[in-house]
Amino acid sequence: MNQVQQLDSSLERAVEAYNLATVKLNHVRADLKANHAQLQISKQSLKRAQAALSARLVSLYTSDGQSDSLEVLLGASSLDDLVNRFNTANRISAQDSTVLGQVKHYDAEVKAREVRLKHANAEAAALVRERSSERASIEGQLATRRALLTSIHGEIAHLQAQEAARQAELRRELAARVAAQQRQAPAAVLSSTAAPVSSSSGGSSSSGGTTGPAPPATHSSVVSIAERYLGTPYVWGGASPSGFDCSGLVMYVFAQVGVSLPHSSYSQYGMGSPVSRSDLQPGDLVFFDGLGHVGIYVGGGSFIHAPHTGDVVKISSISGWYASTYVGARRI
Repeated sequence: MNQVQQLDSSLERAVEAYNLATVKLNHVRADLKANHAQLQISKQSLKRAQAALSARLVSLYTSDGQSDSLEVLLGASSLDDLVNRFNTANRISAQDSTVLGQVKHYDAEVKAREVRLKHANAEAAALVRERSSERASIEGQLATRRALLTSIHGEIAHLQAQEAARQAELRRELAARVAAQQRQAPAAVLSSTAAPVSSSSGGSSSSGGTTGPAPPATHSSVVSIAERYLGTPYVWGGASPSGFDCSGLVMYVFAQVGVSLPHSSYSQYGMGSPVSRSDLQPGDLVFFDGLGHVGIYVGGGSFIHAPHTGDVVKISSISGWYASTYVGARRI
């Protein structure tokens, strides 16, 4: 079973690496779309500015005594050269200066956006390759896992029966804890509004750890919502009641209370505020295994999560393997 656990850990990290590459790719594609639209606008603006400059040069050429302007027209080898020559000509009015400024500005903007688009296209191509590599890794590990589980089928059935009984007990404990929290909430609100805060308290945690801002009221709802999906099968890349992976479950649950999170445990660790383990509150996000796994803390040293392929959304304790691979927590 230790071999299965190691494989599940490796598989979950691969899934979250795939999810992170997907998040990045979506950002790059959105940036590509916006930059492409702006490039077209800049090209149109440059075209209009060039037309205005051409009209001004023709006017200078056809007027009397404009030998310096004639030199500008005949000697330029490119648009940049033309702009530079025209800019240093002896006779230049405020109108000429404005037209020149517009041509130079839009020309520079077009060039800069073309460079950004080139880089973004290269980044998108690299991310597509990265996702393809992670997908191949996931599929290969899934095949290995299926073969391994087949060889220890009897042991698996026994452990599943034990886990089912344990989950039933944990659900009862969680239901009692949530009910108690809901009963205490009105009293806590009345207490906080009636009692003045002493200025001598300093507001610091006695544990010495990082204390995040107080959990928002929606956190109690987060736990209740997550509880609804206990027993939902793990599906890698899943983010709906038909199946979740670890970050997909967190993203979906928080979306129900109006909080948008990325579908990646690595990205989710960058959200909210850090919280020390001693200050964990229900609704905080807890991270494990080098940020390759995430769950929702529910109190009592336990959390709800979608563990790995072949399992379901369940309650686990921050002990054993989870305690040894614990990374940190965030309060959203």
